[in-house]
Amino acid sequence: MKGYLCLGAAILLEFFGTTCMKLSNGFEHKIYTGGTLICYTACFYFLALSLKTIDLNIAYATWGGLGIILAAAVSYFFFQENISTPGMIGIILIVIGVVLCNFFGAGH
Repeated sequence: MKGYLCLGAAILLEFFGTTCMKLSNGFEHKIYTGGTLICYTACFYFLALSLKTIDLNIAYATWGGLGIILAAAVSYFFFQENISTPGMIGIILIVIGVVLCNFFGAGH
């Protein structure tokens, strides 16, 4: 259970780091640049902790997949960026992949 809490923290920190990166405008705004660096450093720390108890293939697929989904959501809802139909299909396939990895991946 602790591994999944660490993985959840890594996913949220990656999400906040990516959002800060967008807001930094190419690292022009120092506060958001700092937020990006802090969030990503903490993100990788928690991802590493999660790997103590979660298989790499499951942890990385979940971290990457959910990070992509959250980034797409913030892109659409907060930055008013469009998601194309093929992009939406890709996101749906990522969700299916994350579910399959977690329910039928290694150790199951």
